[in-house]
Amino acid sequence: MRNEFLVFIFLGLTLTLLLGFMLSSTWLWLLLILVPILLIGLYDLIQKKKSIARNFPVIGRGRYIAEWLRPKIYQYFVESDTDGKPFSRLDRSLIYQRSKDETDTTPFGTQLDVYGESYEWMNHSIGALDSKDINKDPRVLVGGKDCKQPYSASLYNVSAMSFGSLSKNAVMALNGGAKIGNFAHNTGEGGISPYHDKYGGDLIYQIGTGYFGCRAKDGGFDPDLFAQRTAKDNVKMIEIKLSQGAKPGHGGILPAKKVTKEIAEIRSIEMGKDVLSPPYHRAFNTPKGLLLFVKQCRDLSGGKPIGFKLCIGHKSEFIAICKAMIETGITPDFIAVDGGEGGTGAAPQEFSNSVGMPYREGLVFVYNALIGFGLKKEIKLFASGKIVTGFHMFRAIALGADACYSARAMMMALGCIQALECNRNTCPVGVATQRPELVKGLNVDDKKVRVAHFQKETVHSFVELMAAAGIDDPDLINRSHITMRISPFNTRTYEEIFHYITEGSLLEQESIPRDWRKLMATTSAESFTPKYETVYIEED
Repeated sequence: MRNEFLVFIFLGLTLTLLLGFMLSSTWLWLLLILVPILLIGLYDLIQKKKSIARNFPVIGRGRYIAEWLRPKIYQYFVESDTDGKPFSRLDRSLIYQRSKDETDTTPFGTQLDVYGESYEWMNHSIGALDSKDINKDPRVLVGGKDCKQPYSASLYNVSAMSFGSLSKNAVMALNGGAKIGNFAHNTGEGGISPYHDKYGGDLIYQIGTGYFGCRAKDGGFDPDLFAQRTAKDNVKMIEIKLSQGAKPGHGGILPAKKVTKEIAEIRSIEMGKDVLSPPYHRAFNTPKGLLLFVKQCRDLSGGKPIGFKLCIGHKSEFIAICKAMIETGITPDFIAVDGGEGGTGAAPQEFSNSVGMPYREGLVFVYNALIGFGLKKEIKLFASGKIVTGFHMFRAIALGADACYSARAMMMALGCIQALECNRNTCPVGVATQRPELVKGLNVDDKKVRVAHFQKETVHSFVELMAAAGIDDPDLINRSHITMRISPFNTRTYEEIFHYITEGSLLEQESIPRDWRKLMATTSAESFTPKYETVYIEED
């Protein structure tokens, strides 16, 4: 009865306005304002999906407007400089300043709580060096004993982000920046698009479980297409994606609204459907199978560096891979360790928040395992997980990385404002969208320079930190250089928190550290699945 009464009132008002319009031009303006409101009110009364709008026509829509505005208002008017999520305003401002080549110093001291738990700092040296005497562009040579085309990589590179997840302008700006700054651009699992090739920047071609770019008609791996893709001179390395930090164990997601005709052709997929990469690889299903696939890719690519990327889940699985390396004699040229805190696009909340080991613990474990098996000298480690500043780079290298990746920081260098709309195809700055009217706002010629500036200045800050620590080579950085506060009155160096393992100690039964014995006893190069029988560990 109530709804019918309201409909009667709305109709009566509408007729009154129409009569008034016929009598006076003033009513025209009222008509233009009020009639749309009346029509919205009528629709709210009729529709059955939103209870609050049906019970409170027009006014109830204020809730949805407030929800849309909330993250914007919070970011600009409520949050402090240090508590923004996923990235604080301090970090965002630093990225913007460096990308624009503006002053990146801060006034009046730190805003961080230096006595709060988890506060970290680098231990400097009285015998500090002059940063002018240190190589301004330190690099790492990637390529093991079987690699025929080793690659000299920058210590700071663009992490995996696919065309499709990012716009064509964003991809071109990232690759143009990589060309200017002489660093690498990871394609993401979406394959190599014409926009990756346009500026000739160095590429790391990532192969995911969907095998986009080297995908057979049945959805599996196509060796011939892979060989064709990787023959290009700008493809410097190949990365097999086992899992990623945003949604480990889930597989990539490209919403249907982002699948344009062009993207469908590049990936050999159907339009109008969500692109859900399977959570597992069809080309292999055992640790030995993975390494045979590494060898196959190396041979097909003409000996280019081959590696794989993973977010650590079951530690036993990586131990099984290490055992397979020992048994087969096949090693990847690099391993990229992603953290559970990563993510640039669409991911289920449960996976984003609660699945996967954070990169620090993951990196330490992978480094120690490789050292324990005597494999580290053949393999370079890349770290990925909110690495934004020179200190973040220094910290990652102290934990065991040889080089670093960054995705979201590079997006911010492009102009990303952390609007948190990456999964909706509505990115307001044209970075993570396929809508032409939004993409056109991203000026490639301007943004590629900003990406190059940001990368250069971040590496420069890292070199200055090395000089402050009294060292002139990244290989000299170790866990004793970083200290963390673990309580208001206690601190520990990373060396005390994340203990090193003795080189080769996992190769002989008698030298295996006690906390590694169960992992070693339950794993096999033949399977990713550990043995589940009870393992008794004798006391030392």
